[in-house]
Amino acid sequence: MAFAADARASEEAPAGEVGERAAPGAEAAPAARAPGDGAALAVRPPELTGAVEAAYPQAAREAGVEGSVVLRLTIDAEGRVTSAEVAEPAGHGFDEAAQQAALRFRFRPARRGDRSVASRILYRHDFRLPAPPPAAGPGTGIPAGQVVPSAAPITGAAGAAPVAGAAGPALPAIEVSVRGASEAERLRTSAQAVQVIETVEARRQAADLGQVLARAEGVSVRRLGGLGSGARFSLNGLTDDRIRFFLDGVPLDLAGHSFGVANVPVNLVERAEIYRGVVPLRFGTDALGGAVNLVTDQDTRGTGASASYQAGSFGTYRMTLGARHAHAPSGLFARASGFVDRARNDTPIDVMAYDESGRLSPARARRFHDGYVAAGGAAEVGVARRPWADRLLLRAFFTSHDKEVQHGLLVDMLDGRVKSPPFGEVTFGRQTGGALLRYAQPFSGRARLDALAGYSYARTTFLDVATCTYDWSGGCVERPYRGEVGDDANDQQVRQHTAFARVNLAWHPATEHVLRFGLSPSHVTRTGRNLVVAEPEKDPLTAERELWSGVAGVEYEARPLEGRLANITFAKLYLQSVLTREHLPSGRIGDVDRATHRVGAGDSLRFRFTDALYAKASYEFATRLPTPEELFGDGGLIVRNVHLQPEASHNVNLGVTLERAETGAGQLRFSANGFGRFTEDLITLRRHLGYSEYGNTLSARSVGIESTAGWTSPGNWLSVDGHVTWQDFRDGSTGVRIQNQPYLFGGVAARAQWPEISARRDVLSLTWHADYVHAFFVGPEGRGAADSKAEIPSQLVHTLALTYLVERGGWTVSSTVEVQNLTDEKAFSFYGVQRPGRAAYAKLALSL
Repeated sequence: MAFAADARASEEAPAGEVGERAAPGAEAAPAARAPGDGAALAVRPPELTGAVEAAYPQAAREAGVEGSVVLRLTIDAEGRVTSAEVAEPAGHGFDEAAQQAALRFRFRPARRGDRSVASRILYRHDFRLPAPPPAAGPGTGIPAGQVVPSAAPITGAAGAAPVAGAAGPALPAIEVSVRGASEAERLRTSAQAVQVIETVEARRQAADLGQVLARAEGVSVRRLGGLGSGARFSLNGLTDDRIRFFLDGVPLDLAGHSFGVANVPVNLVERAEIYRGVVPLRFGTDALGGAVNLVTDQDTRGTGASASYQAGSFGTYRMTLGARHAHAPSGLFARASGFVDRARNDTPIDVMAYDESGRLSPARARRFHDGYVAAGGAAEVGVARRPWADRLLLRAFFTSHDKEVQHGLLVDMLDGRVKSPPFGEVTFGRQTGGALLRYAQPFSGRARLDALAGYSYARTTFLDVATCTYDWSGGCVERPYRGEVGDDANDQQVRQHTAFARVNLAWHPATEHVLRFGLSPSHVTRTGRNLVVAEPEKDPLTAERELWSGVAGVEYEARPLEGRLANITFAKLYLQSVLTREHLPSGRIGDVDRATHRVGAGDSLRFRFTDALYAKASYEFATRLPTPEELFGDGGLIVRNVHLQPEASHNVNLGVTLERAETGAGQLRFSANGFGRFTEDLITLRRHLGYSEYGNTLSARSVGIESTAGWTSPGNWLSVDGHVTWQDFRDGSTGVRIQNQPYLFGGVAARAQWPEISARRDVLSLTWHADYVHAFFVGPEGRGAADSKAEIPSQLVHTLALTYLVERGGWTVSSTVEVQNLTDEKAFSFYGVQRPGRAAYAKLALSL
């Protein structure tokens, strides 16, 4: 038996490195690599260091059958064979035997310059029977019946020298294809101000997407409560809608996930791209402080499926399903995904409650009206890699979220305890459905079109008609009027229709140069009804509101100095028109018509000192247009304000990254970034008892520094990573620090793994996270004496997860037991509301 692979190295170009990047959700055509930016670096193919001989199938041996199997091996950056696909089958059991042996090979990984990289090779296993032995008997020296084994010719793979003494004919050359940088690697090393979080490990653990994102430098995500509750996302000091969220390049709320990024199931996301202050033109958005793009499974080849199930404390259950299938000859593919979430959220909370004597005293209670139920699904059909369409797909989706409301956005606190009475019957819900058509196609080798158009419908309900005043034990005291939140009852239904489109065109006038054009219009109509108001003409929700918005721009990218320098320059135009019929101060209903336009521009620069060391600088004069919710309210606790002005900000980033440095003590990595955000006409949520509304403030500025460092041991058995962020976010006119904003936070993560516990490809891992937030003020820093100010104390929360991973052929199963807030630390939201304490979860994840 022989197995062999004579190799020639030939690097594949990563999609869009110098050429046009594929639109989110589309697959990019390969583009030429920039000289000096990877392709020009010496590529050394993988070398075989440990081979395993395949077992000869017994049936084939008995039948005297020989054969050759060609495998396509995928080898990771550690030299492990992660996949062995049959490229040229031989049948008779040879294919399976060759695969089983190849999965146990060990290689010295391929290298590009001084970096280990993943690779793919074609590898041939030759199954040959021993040559017939000499006849036994007198004069041969061989006793009758003994077989003399022949020497099996064995040739080294991918550059390995032939084994001494091996014999055999010369083998034809077999191509070795060293894969170019992944999309995540390409983004990290591009000129864009972006951080990429890959969710491979997170999908096996119980953390929600908000917790995963919060473990990135500069990012803070604080929930108001348990699963399904509101979460405040902060990036370099800017929060809420100043950061735009996308799912495969489509606005998140128009893609079926309108309950916030923290409630998107992490198992439906393959990576998260965090753009810091400077947002690429291709998203067609008006973000003030950055954007987050969640990328789902984009594979349109073969057949696959995945599933996950999680159960844990406070009645929490989460499940996801996904499947895809492609028919290669026709290019047709289909994909579907879905999720179900449910939680009681009956977490302990410290409150001030009336005791038996009628005095307000400290007490420990449980949330009793904070449940959450959500479910949704999406289906895609389309065609890929056809002459007339690189990708054409149609996606349809529907999601439903229902949430009980335990208390308002603003609660009275006393000594860290909730003093406000709870709500016992208030509910909030939203159902979203829609469809999206996407088309991508290159033209004439120099141009590429990426276009999409979609429609989304959202129905929001808010119910507050109780005639009870509840206490924290769940008791009810009847009263003669209805409503818990404010002075009036509400039974609201708000309907919103959104049509949107985006067209991106890229043109390559010369090598290393790309010119891009983008246009992204949207149209929103909203109306509603409060069924408590007897006369519809007196109901403010019945006003017909209409909002037109659009972003257009041009972007130029160049990569001189053989790719060591990359620069992107862009300009944008923002347009918005609001048309609504509102109740005027005179008491009459009249038309309100307002149009706004703004311009913006920016530049992103990256200079590579070595293959692993580079620096980035970026700037954007950014504009954010008010959202429909800010202008028209949310149909619940937030009321309308149609006179809002756009926000504007000068955003600056400057940083340096050491992507990896291989040393005898392991692999090191480091990054440091300074940032500045100088905003005007900042839109903030003004909170009042019973309701809130958005309004413009004068100005604010946020400056700070963020840094990460990491180490991985030789053999990859232990890794440690940490991040820290310091930011100073202050009112531009008074210089007082903005309230409800942590200014110092960070975290540490350590992961130890033990491979081959019971089988070769099994891995047992233990992961520890420690997340720290320094103390910060709840109210304005400049008011009152220092010892009388309400302050959120410092918080240090630990999480421990034990995962066992099993890989067999083409499927993977992981099981995890995780304890969050291990020490039962008292944790709080941005506004001082107590968050869940210690919680335990179990999770099972499967992929095929």
